[in-house]
Amino acid sequence: MKKLYIETYGCQMNFADSEVVAAILKDLYDLTENIQEADLILLNTCSIRDKAEQRIHKRLQELEALKKKHRTLQVGLLGCMAERMQEELLQTEPVLNFIAGPDAYRDLPHLIEESANGDAKFNVLLSEEETYDNIMPVRYDLNGVSAYVSIMRGCNNFCTYCVVPYTRGRERSRSPQTIFMEVEQLLKDGYKEVTLLGQNVNSYLWEQDGQTMNFAQLMAAVAEMSPDLRVRFATSHPKDISDELIETIAKYDNICKYIHLPVQSGSDVMLKRMNRVYTREYYMGRVRKIKELMPDCAISTDIIAGFCGETLEDHEQTLSIMREVGYEYAYMFKYSERGGTMSAKRFKDDIPDEEKTRRLEEIIALQGELSLASNQRDVGKTFRVLIEGTSKRSADQLYGRNSQNKVIIFPKGNHQIGEYVDVTVTRCSPATLFADE
Repeated sequence: MKKLYIETYGCQMNFADSEVVAAILKDLYDLTENIQEADLILLNTCSIRDKAEQRIHKRLQELEALKKKHRTLQVGLLGCMAERMQEELLQTEPVLNFIAGPDAYRDLPHLIEESANGDAKFNVLLSEEETYDNIMPVRYDLNGVSAYVSIMRGCNNFCTYCVVPYTRGRERSRSPQTIFMEVEQLLKDGYKEVTLLGQNVNSYLWEQDGQTMNFAQLMAAVAEMSPDLRVRFATSHPKDISDELIETIAKYDNICKYIHLPVQSGSDVMLKRMNRVYTREYYMGRVRKIKELMPDCAISTDIIAGFCGETLEDHEQTLSIMREVGYEYAYMFKYSERGGTMSAKRFKDDIPDEEKTRRLEEIIALQGELSLASNQRDVGKTFRVLIEGTSKRSADQLYGRNSQNKVIIFPKGNHQIGEYVDVTVTRCSPATLFADE
């Protein structure tokens, strides 16, 4: 059988989509980890930042040399970048045989066949119904312990800086029955942890024949499938972190005490310009509710430095909300203007790049202090860890995460990947906890 090689860039949603793609093509191709033996190479792309797109352009240039050696090799581009730039890509990247947007993966066998003669093909139609809910993903590039389960697609929020509503379409939720079937299969296959995925996962809502299920109810139902199954989720929008959801997370021991809650900015002026539809005070109210019910809950975030019109005072407010929340971790980026977004149409990208960099460096430095302080508070504590693999630094050490999503490294002993083990933290770095067990 022919060989398929997939490279995935960007967010967890893209990794989950790559597993769907592998399932759709499983009767035509066997997966390979050796790109040199591939008959088909797929790049599943991200368009969140310009740097991500430049990386793909560079990779496509590298693949031209490989294609010259293997004349029958086909190269396809998938995902958000494919959706956003299809015409430009077909004109500027001759290595490509075809392009498929996030809602066109069922059409891949047809695109592959039609483009085999050298004529580039594409399908970037967005759908209001496609959720791939009847496709069982092919799990690959994972540890056999943790798996992603997509529960919805698209986004309705239209944050002014974001391309997702234009590249992934509007929100639609999978039926809970198909989600339960997928989780049940993962349990049978020995998986111990699932992460429920969506662009705005806590706005999940299934409605049919007068019956409804919201995200809190779905989380509870998945948690009840097995007490040995850990449940995580990503990514949240602060406007949808309801009391019901916080109470559900607090109620179940096997729902991890970790919430990724993107703030983007600590300034109300910036939040309004970003169309985040919440204020700083509302956001902090949600944080206070989380910490009231779950004092041990870890909170991480996303932060954008140098958004359009951001003043030094706006920047200082971001630094101050970081200190007020005390984030365990943050994904921090310079603002990158994306064509077609509301911010590109309405606002001037007026912060010089060197000033964006300076502000980002301040944010990164502060988060390093916050992460270290958080980890130092964990020294001496005992945590239950789900073992995910062997440490990259030593074959005699294992690593896993605790409920708060913190990585802990500890001696291997007689333990195996996939086991739960209780370990006591003895030291730490800003990024990692270490235990002697």
